Amino acid sequence: MKNEILLYYKYASIRNPEKFAAEQRTFCEAHGLKGRIIVANEGINGTIEGLKKNTKLYRSFMSQKRGFADIHWKVSGGIGRAFPRLSVKVRSEIVSLSLEKSKDTDVDPRKVTGVHLKPEELRRWFKKGEKFTIIDMRNNYEHKVGAFEGSVLPPLKNFRDLPKAIPKLKKFTNDKVLTVCTGGVRCEKASGYLIKKGFKDVYQLDGGIVSYMEKYPGDHFKGSLYVFDGRVTMAFDPKNGGKREVIGRCEICDKKTEDFADCTNSTCRTQILCCASCVKKDKAFCSAKCTKYVIRNPKARSSSVSKAVL
Repeated sequence: MKNEILLYYKYASIRNPEKFAAEQRTFCEAHGLKGRIIVANEGINGTIEGLKKNTKLYRSFMSQKRGFADIHWKVSGGIGRAFPRLSVKVRSEIVSLSLEKSKDTDVDPRKVTGVHLKPEELRRWFKKGEKFTIIDMRNNYEHKVGAFEGSVLPPLKNFRDLPKAIPKLKKFTNDKVLTVCTGGVRCEKASGYLIKKGFKDVYQLDGGIVSYMEKYPGDHFKGSLYVFDGRVTMAFDPKNGGKREVIGRCEICDKKTEDFADCTNSTCRTQILCCASCVKKDKAFCSAKCTKYVIRNPKARSSSVSKAVL
């Protein structure tokens, strides 16, 4: 493959996020890199795609910046169209818990965070029967296509819903807890939040689920990994020739699927698991409300709802 996708983040102090973001934009535009980059005082969070020679240059560019030499890069094959454009934004957080809007506990991963657990160590935990609780910090629609066996799946529509889920997680306060997410950025902040909330023994999966699955595909993780780009999901077939288990179910007919589709109501931004057959029949409605809306407003019917898993 000529193209490559980089998934990365780093919690590190940035004194002038606006200037830092401008440098990111200038470099990426000059080297044909597309994707999403968020910059804040607390660090950077990004996913970009480009030619391998240019993603290599980007990694070198970042390694020369103070505090960013040791970024954990997650590298995968690109498709050349994973992102339609480049977006570089300055935010208050690189992944939002929005605690500044409440009286809740402030969290700074540069100061408080769980113990980083390498994928190799997690596999040893599985093999020796270590007692621990996995808490998945991803959004609920991400759980639908893949998750670690026996993991706790809080009902999060967005990461910022975590504070609301704490009452349901309190029973795990004294457990050995491992937070997981796609690439690490959410579970790093979440682990610090759990510590602030009184959890006693907190770890985070270093590099996220994608790092574990690249090394141990099909090992204790069922299904596929949802990703926020044109691929939609990443499949990790077992190395021993075994067949990957599909756990996703069409939300319309309940058949097994890993295909996501936009709601047939073009005014709705909801994405649902929907098999090709139901998409073809224009049945990909996320709710009865959207179905009724399109019946009343036929022009709101989307002409192209399927998002292929590439």
